Amino acid sequence: MKNIILGIESSCDDTSAAVISDGLLLSNVIASQKVHEAYGGVVPELASRAHQQNIVPVVSEAIRQAGINISDLSAIAYTRGPGLLGSLLVGTSFAKGMALGLNIPLIDVNHLHAHVLSHFIKEKPEDDMPEFPFLCLLVSGGNSQIILVRDYFDMEILGKTIDDAAGEAFDKCAKVIGLPYPGGPHIDRLAQTGNPKAFKFSKPHIPDLDYSFSGLKTSFLYTIRDCKKTNPDFIEENMEDLCASLQKTIIDVLLDKLKKAIKLTGVKSVAIGGGVSANSGVRQAIMELCVKQGLKPWIPQRKFTTDNAAMVAIAGYHKLLNKDFSDLSLPPFARVTI
Repeated sequence: MKNIILGIESSCDDTSAAVISDGLLLSNVIASQKVHEAYGGVVPELASRAHQQNIVPVVSEAIRQAGINISDLSAIAYTRGPGLLGSLLVGTSFAKGMALGLNIPLIDVNHLHAHVLSHFIKEKPEDDMPEFPFLCLLVSGGNSQIILVRDYFDMEILGKTIDDAAGEAFDKCAKVIGLPYPGGPHIDRLAQTGNPKAFKFSKPHIPDLDYSFSGLKTSFLYTIRDCKKTNPDFIEENMEDLCASLQKTIIDVLLDKLKKAIKLTGVKSVAIGGGVSANSGVRQAIMELCVKQGLKPWIPQRKFTTDNAAMVAIAGYHKLLNKDFSDLSLPPFARVTI
């Protein structure tokens, strides 16, 4: 009998469903929500309503693309949290109802845990996977963490943000200079033709391996404010250089602590995960760091960096192998660590 898992992801503004059979990805369907662009950020109530509209067709399409029948499913894995509570409730309720109707096991998945395990998604049987232990730099809109991964279910957070995350710094600074939401990809695109040394923004001095990005945001805002006093067209004339300098500063902050963690742990492999790991500057910096220090880099495909159900399904697959099931009484949670 094959172990066939349906994964459901609804933690924020993407509704996604994926099917994995014995560790091999058969389908991964994502429905993104454009409604939030007009508001410059995700509106929780609109997100949960969109999930209600999307979840049935998304799950149906994932099963169709996988070429299976619904009766073939061995278990259903769903994102329990962290995330927007209203959005999580949609995915949680659907997964519970479907598991109950099919009389198959239900598996709750930690969203952050799933991002780390995205490196174990196989599209082909011969695909390589990381060997334990390794470090994972998890960077997204809500999290910036350095995680020591000893096993599928043995992870230790060595450092984390004490305020804003790297993704928030990208998006909020992008909003200051008039770029649409989400701002991170726009900054990445414009930074390609900018001078990363054109402007200097303040870097935090946080002890140990923790991060902070609130001061960087303030420094960026004050630079814009002061320069516009003498040149009203400052942003338009310096857009590419501002983006390149901001991106370089964020990457420098991320890598400074990561280098310390590598030295502290002595690991031989470094992985990245989360939405910000799609940034071309971050990906290049990790590759260069690993080449310089003789480490094995694990850079996920961009389609597995943002919120997707394939990572939920692979996390659920490994929990299924351990017979780590959940019951119908478990509520979703908005905040939690790994």
